[in-house]
Amino acid sequence: MVDFLNGAKRTCKCGELRASDIGKTVTVMGFVAKYRNLGNLLFIDLRDIAGVVQIAFDDQVDKAVFDKADTVRNEYVIAVTGVVRSRGSNINKNMPTGEIEILASDLKILSEAEVTPFVITEDMKVGEQLRLKYRYLDLRRSYLQQKLIMRDKITRVVRNYLADNGFLEIETPFLGKSTPEGARDYLVPSRVHNGEFYALPQSPQLYKQLLMIAGMDRYYQVARCFRDEDLRANRQPEFSQIDMEMSYVEDNEQVMEIAEGLIKKVFKECLGMELEEKFRRIPYSEAMNKWGSDKPDTRFDLQLHDLSAILKDCAFSVFAGAISGGGSVRAINGKGLCDKMTRKEVDACGEFVKSYGAKGLAYAMFREDGSVTSSVFKFLSEDEKQAVIKEMNAEKGDIVFFVADKNKVVYDSLGALRCYLADKYNLYDKSKFDFLWVVDFPLLEYDEEEKRYVAVHHPFTSAIVEDIPLLDTDPLKVRSNAYDMVINGQEAGGGSIRIHDWHMQEKIFGLLGFSQKDIEERFGFFVDAFKYGAPPHGGLAFGLDRLTMLVTGTDNIKDVIAFPKVQNASCLMTGAPAEVEDKQLKELAIKFDIKE
Repeated sequence: MVDFLNGAKRTCKCGELRASDIGKTVTVMGFVAKYRNLGNLLFIDLRDIAGVVQIAFDDQVDKAVFDKADTVRNEYVIAVTGVVRSRGSNINKNMPTGEIEILASDLKILSEAEVTPFVITEDMKVGEQLRLKYRYLDLRRSYLQQKLIMRDKITRVVRNYLADNGFLEIETPFLGKSTPEGARDYLVPSRVHNGEFYALPQSPQLYKQLLMIAGMDRYYQVARCFRDEDLRANRQPEFSQIDMEMSYVEDNEQVMEIAEGLIKKVFKECLGMELEEKFRRIPYSEAMNKWGSDKPDTRFDLQLHDLSAILKDCAFSVFAGAISGGGSVRAINGKGLCDKMTRKEVDACGEFVKSYGAKGLAYAMFREDGSVTSSVFKFLSEDEKQAVIKEMNAEKGDIVFFVADKNKVVYDSLGALRCYLADKYNLYDKSKFDFLWVVDFPLLEYDEEEKRYVAVHHPFTSAIVEDIPLLDTDPLKVRSNAYDMVINGQEAGGGSIRIHDWHMQEKIFGLLGFSQKDIEERFGFFVDAFKYGAPPHGGLAFGLDRLTMLVTGTDNIKDVIAFPKVQNASCLMTGAPAEVEDKQLKELAIKFDIKE
């Protein structure tokens, strides 16, 4: 039978006690992490969010309390009152509370617990699926609790910083209109308007621009967003972003200055790090050509080299054909990796790049004995080989990897391969942080499948002023007023200066292939607002989940979300998504036509 508190109050948390508290009478409450009966002494490690403290029960001091403690098992919830005393020579240096223990004089069993599906320890070896099914148990671990505590700290720092800089926190609706242009929406059927649907927001983009038109000047929100897209290690179907927008800005620097200040504040307050005055600016074209990615990790080298001019007339048809077809041949040099990689590992790299669209991966291994093993050098002339060696600065002990294909495939493949090699062979200091901006993105790209232009960011991004004439002659050469902040090779946040002139917005809609009917149906409420005056404005959104990942040093987004989804967007704990009753479907006028 469990006890009631009966007026007992916690005086401190378990992990807060230190040697300076010796002699104090305290009351602590928490979960039983471990118990040990040594005959006339019984010890319990009691755990709460602040840490663990040892409780001692002595049958010579209070036999009734000792006997009651002997009924306690792991994960029981208990309250203990007692005196803090020294552990003498039995100090546990692995615990912050290791110098002391509490000699119990009273024990209340607040809740009993069945045997848990796994033993809750910091270093437990339990599969992720089982841990997610019992997430509330997994969350009792300090490892995850500390990440959620850091997430809370980051959020408070953000709110304080933005408030200090004149931003207002304003909530925008969850139930809005579907304006598909990008990821798929999550749709919510309306009971009142049968056959019609709300859409959960992929971002507050339109609403925050409307707030600028409404004269709110500076807005922010820690916004919940939803995207029905394929999941990866750093993505979830529902996520949070630190969303902001500013009026009366016409260039990137004003928004980027606020955003940089925010990140500097977060890293100073949360990690004690003083960051450099100004983050580097790297043009999109340079990022792609050097690192094969618009979110480059520049903590290590392995830069891409364009060998197309050297190999355009070579006898290797794969190389020559890719170049003549408008693609390229590019390579990276794994300095010093030749003798560290087995042939099996080299072949594994070939399989790795295939997942990014490459048909294969060529290589040249420069052995320490001066010999060269290569899958392509036999097709090259001596001049071509020497030119490649010179361009790649290839020396004994190096291995050069080549990809030939359309530029996108080459960039994606080698951009991913350089990160794969750097991680696998520890080519950089993983404790180091790398901050930069990528700027001057293309405004548009051509979608071969849909046979039309699509926005690289979104349709409301403005063009760089000097490139505007190219909208009529060569739209793919137009650069946008967009900017992404990249931390350690991950996009931490991105934004743009928005279009604030209706005529320009109409022109962009036209380039994207929207008819007047499309514009009216999708964005009518939005474009109407522009007719009544819109200040120049721009903004940015940081992914709160991803930012917390970076600050806490994890590479799994599930670690920083209390109740995450798995790869197929389901919740193992609750069983969502799930079927609903026929009555509910009838109220919504919904019928299914599911083909087996």
